[in-house]
Amino acid sequence: MSSVFSGIWVPLVTPFQNGAIDHAALRRLVGHCVASGVHGLAPLGTTGEPAMLDDDEQLAVLDTVLEAAPGLPVMVGLAGVHQGDLMRRLKAFTTRPIAGVMVPAPYYMRPSQPGIADHFTRLADASAVPLVLYDIPYRTGIDIQLDTLLTLAAHPNIQALKDCGGSPDKTQALIADGRLAVLSGEDAAVFSSLCMGGHGAVAASAQVRPDLFVAMYRAVQAQRLADARAIFHALAPLVRTLFDEPNPSGVKAALHHQGWVDNELRPPMSAVSDATQARLAQHLETLANAPC
Repeated sequence: MSSVFSGIWVPLVTPFQNGAIDHAALRRLVGHCVASGVHGLAPLGTTGEPAMLDDDEQLAVLDTVLEAAPGLPVMVGLAGVHQGDLMRRLKAFTTRPIAGVMVPAPYYMRPSQPGIADHFTRLADASAVPLVLYDIPYRTGIDIQLDTLLTLAAHPNIQALKDCGGSPDKTQALIADGRLAVLSGEDAAVFSSLCMGGHGAVAASAQVRPDLFVAMYRAVQAQRLADARAIFHALAPLVRTLFDEPNPSGVKAALHHQGWVDNELRPPMSAVSDATQARLAQHLETLANAPC
């Protein structure tokens, strides 16, 4: 559990106002997460809408997060298919004091497992900071198989995994292997992953109630499982509703209800329905009164 890639990490939304990045809101949101005791921040992951940001905007978001959270580890999302583009953006990111880069499998192209392994190996060889593998087949269209992950775990610059693979057996095998710090990326699976010995989570819903996610993590680490279980069950209805519509629309709606950001996304993303917004508001109110 000594890895820097441990604890509760927040994959931050990118706030917008009238089409532009709202850096003031981003700084406020970062401050809220830091004050709640989160262990790290992950801008420009899926939740940050990076595909709708140009290169300059991505660097500006990263710089704002680093300035607002001095001393807290930051890993930045790096997604794509074109190796030259990825290497160029990797070089730009690593001029900043980041803890790592979080990299999904190449999306849409559906490469072979050797192709996936080569993709990650090239990036790990070139990177000045560690890679965090990001296994999320329902977005990329390709599963990073267990054997591939175990092979990549031997690379000294590949140190962790954001686990959205949807396979409890694969999660258990990777935790048992012990070479990669396994961070749950499925918010509803955070409690079970922690109880299996996972290192932590990269959980989008954690920015809505970072205090409770941190409390749940600390309770598991202290073997106060009844306390951790109670927090998880209190959070579960909110977590489910946050993902009733495509992420990050639910998270932004909840954060807007709390007063942190405008409820604005960039096309083709759109705001949640009025019905989902109402359910989120109800869950947030219930959770505010829960004895957690």
